[in-house]
Amino acid sequence: MRDDTAGGEAAEICADLIRFDTTNQGEGVARLERPAAEHVAGLLDEAGAEPEIVESAPGRASVLARLPGTDPAHPAFLIHGHLDVVPADPSEWTVPPFAGEVRDGCVWGRGAVDMKGSVAMTLATVRRRLREGRRTRGDLVLAFLADEECTGDLGSRYVAREHRDFFDGCTEAISESGGFSVDAGGTRVYPIATGERGTAWMRLTARGVPGHGSKPAPANAVAEIAHAVSRLASHEWPVRLTPGVRALLDGLAGALGTAIDHDRLDEEAARLGGVGRLFAGTIRNSANPTRLDAGYKVNVVPGTATAQVDGRYLPGTGEEFFATIDRLLGPEVAREFINHEEAPAADPAGPTFAALADALRAEDPAARPVPYVMAGGTDAKSFDRIGITSFGFAPLLLGPDLDYLGMFHGVDERVPLDGLAFGTRVLDRFLDTR
Repeated sequence: MRDDTAGGEAAEICADLIRFDTTNQGEGVARLERPAAEHVAGLLDEAGAEPEIVESAPGRASVLARLPGTDPAHPAFLIHGHLDVVPADPSEWTVPPFAGEVRDGCVWGRGAVDMKGSVAMTLATVRRRLREGRRTRGDLVLAFLADEECTGDLGSRYVAREHRDFFDGCTEAISESGGFSVDAGGTRVYPIATGERGTAWMRLTARGVPGHGSKPAPANAVAEIAHAVSRLASHEWPVRLTPGVRALLDGLAGALGTAIDHDRLDEEAARLGGVGRLFAGTIRNSANPTRLDAGYKVNVVPGTATAQVDGRYLPGTGEEFFATIDRLLGPEVAREFINHEEAPAADPAGPTFAALADALRAEDPAARPVPYVMAGGTDAKSFDRIGITSFGFAPLLLGPDLDYLGMFHGVDERVPLDGLAFGTRVLDRFLDTR
């Protein structure tokens, strides 16, 4: 087993990063990432890298670095992560969410899971390799980004567009939301993300005739938007087994030594517990209404009413998804995109997936890596636009009682110290293959 020098450093870096409040509330309202970016750049500079801080807007900063490899002709490889976090209400937490407190063998705080813990593992691993003079074969490119918790316009989209040359030669990457252990009755399954659902955040608008609230309103925009939202919310989306999801189901069946009935996947997800959560959200498309806005006074019928919907669709199902949305909305409700990203996918049968799986097994002989399709979305979508395929791989060995998936955007977010140490060892092994 490799030593845990980088693991201890990862815990310190994680706690320090949590103490930078980089809350991103969306729609341009955010605490600036610049202080956290300067801290990250300082850590890289101290180890001998030459990081660059780039800003898409005042204070909305990302850090880029390119570490030369031993073979200029070998493909470069990207590790990307984000510095911003979602909001946290301190009244709901056991510990202050931005204190970076270490308690009960874990680093606690907003971002410990999503994804300052992963950023810390990368930084600690890279810093150790730089100190020891160990380089990857191809160039290693690092991107620590702003604005992932919104649309990425001020982070990954910006750097992919305005600093495209930084990523020259990169065709593959790793980032968040994969590589963590899921206990399945003595079997440790490690989902490695090979894709994610497409994103369709939509604004719906209904228009009617404004008037007095006491009079008949034959064209009531509020009623129209309410009916449309109700139709969306009550729609039962059919199961669609994409190749990525089929690969996950086959991998789980093999790892667990059990058959999984493809005709009863909702029941199977419930039967399999934590492992079932890996596919429960990716066997069908979804469209969840998340916001309603209309009116300004109780006795005035407004002329317009709007709603916002978080839509997600599986690779290859976009045409069907939008046709269904339009049918459910009806002709009186218009839709427009707040954010639209296609569904990216990586190859679960290729050499990079195999190298990721081998690195896990080297540190945990009981590991059963499986391909995994994420229900949500990451900055991988931005890099997919410029030809870089991402795998979700932020490796952690977790105890069976820690609800890791439930802590994404949840309360009492925390990451185990020994999990961070495990992750740095796995990352170090993987980078030896690059």
